[in-house]
Amino acid sequence: MKTLSLTATRLVLSLAAAGIVGGASVGLVSGTPASAATPVATLQTAPVAAGTALPDFSQIAQRHGAAVVNISVVGKAGVEDEQQAQNRLPPGIDPNDPFFEFFKRFQGPGGQGGEREMPARGQGSGFIISADGLVLTNAHVVRNAQRVTVKLTDRREFVAKVLGTDPKTDVAVLRIDAKDLPVVPLGSAKDLKVGEWVLAIGSPFGFENSVTVGVVSAKGRSLPDDSFVPFIQTDVAVNPGNSGGPLFNARGEVVGINSQIYSRTGGYQGLSFAIPMETVLHVKDQIVAHGKASHARLGVTVQEINQTLAESFQLDKPEGALVSSVEPDSPAAKAGLQVGDVIRQVGGQTIVASGDLPALIGQTLPGSTVQLNVWRKGQAVVLSAKLGDASDKAVKVARADSATDQGRLGLALRPLAPQERRAAGLEGPDGGLLVEDAQGPAALAGVEAGDVLLAVNGAKVQSVEQVRAMLGGSTKSLALLIQRDGNQIFVPIRLG
Repeated sequence: MKTLSLTATRLVLSLAAAGIVGGASVGLVSGTPASAATPVATLQTAPVAAGTALPDFSQIAQRHGAAVVNISVVGKAGVEDEQQAQNRLPPGIDPNDPFFEFFKRFQGPGGQGGEREMPARGQGSGFIISADGLVLTNAHVVRNAQRVTVKLTDRREFVAKVLGTDPKTDVAVLRIDAKDLPVVPLGSAKDLKVGEWVLAIGSPFGFENSVTVGVVSAKGRSLPDDSFVPFIQTDVAVNPGNSGGPLFNARGEVVGINSQIYSRTGGYQGLSFAIPMETVLHVKDQIVAHGKASHARLGVTVQEINQTLAESFQLDKPEGALVSSVEPDSPAAKAGLQVGDVIRQVGGQTIVASGDLPALIGQTLPGSTVQLNVWRKGQAVVLSAKLGDASDKAVKVARADSATDQGRLGLALRPLAPQERRAAGLEGPDGGLLVEDAQGPAALAGVEAGDVLLAVNGAKVQSVEQVRAMLGGSTKSLALLIQRDGNQIFVPIRLG
C-alpha cells in the first residue's frame, strides 16, 4: 500500500490499493450511463427489533456484483542492486561461508550480482459501465502497467487496453474486447446525504467480489495533494485491493469510485474516501474523446478562513477562500485578483471551504470564462477570469529548471508560499525553497520532492537565482541543508 511517510503521531494518508510492488511474488493493491432499461435494485429492510430496521443490500450485491471486476497488473518496478539481492539471502549467512556463493547463484535471476529488472504485480478493482467493455478504475491501480488483465465474476479474463489516465483525479478508463456485458447503473453524488447508507464491492487483499457497507460521513472533503477532487468520506471498510471499485447508494446506483483511506497504520481505520461520479464522468468523457483529461487553472494560492480571519476581513461568517498569493501573468492576475481577496463564489457556486475552490476550478475546462464574487476590504467585487490550463504551469517550471543548471544539481525549486512556510515552521518573509522534483545528483543523495532547501554550504537561500549563482565556477560538491517532516539535515552532493 502506498503510504506517505509521516511521524508516528500524525495520520498517514494511504491509497486504498497498494500500488505496483516489486518482487516476483504478487503484491496486493489496493461514463457512459447504463441503459435506461437497466434495473435498479430496491432497498429492502430487515427488521431487527421493534421500531428499528437495517438496510438489506443483498439484492444490490446479487444484481450488480457481476459488473464489478478484478484488475491484475504487471509492470516494471525498477532494478535490484547487489545489496538488495544480498538481502534476499538466508538470514545470518556469512559472506565468508562456503555456501554464500551457492545461495547467491541459485536465488534466482540476478543472483550473479549487479542490477536486474524487477517484475511488478498488483491488484485492484473496477466496474463495467457499458455493455461493449468500458471499465472504470483508479489511475494508481494501472500506473506503470505493461499488461492489465480484467477478470469477471464468471471467471473469464480479458487483456484490457488503457484508454487513458488522469493522475490529478485518480481516474482511469479501460476497454476490454467483449459484448453484452453486465453494467452498473450510475447515480449522482450530489443527491447523497450525510448519514445515508452506502455499499462497496471490490477485491480487498485479492478476495474478489467482497461486499462492505457503511454510511456517508461527509461530502466535499479536500485531501492533501488531491485538490481537484471533492471526496465523499464514508466509514465503509476499504482495504488494499478495493481501489477502483464502485461505491453504491441504497438504490443500487454507483455514486463514486473508492480511492483512498486515512490511517495511522496503513490499513482501514474507519475513514474511506471515494471520488464523486460527477468528477469521474467529467474525466471519463474527456479520456474517451481525446485520450486525456484537461483541467483549468486560476493561478492563486488560497488558505482557510477561520473566525478570527473572518472578523479581521469584516466577513459575516468564516467562509470563502483567502488569497495568499497571486502568480504573475496568471489568469488570476489578469482578472485583477489581489492578495487579501476572499473568493466567495465562482460561477454562482458558493465557496465554503478553501478546498472548494481548486476542486471547482480543476473540473472546469481550460479557456472557460468564470465570474468571481470577491470580498475586498469590506466590499463585494465582481471579477471575470479566463481560466488557463493546469498543464501550462508544469511546462513553465520545467523551462525555468533547465535554466537553473538542473543538469548539474538535479533540483526543480520554487519559493515557498506563505501557508507552506507556516506549515514548515519557518519564521520571517524570506529563506527556503520547495523541492518540486529531484533528479540526478540530488536524487542519488537522497533529496526528495517535498523537501525544503534552507541553505547551500551554510548560506541561507532565498531565490532560485541565488542557487544558480552558487553552482557557478568549478564547484564539485555542495552541502545542502534540507528540512523534511520538521527535521533538518545536511545532505552532501557531489556534482557530476
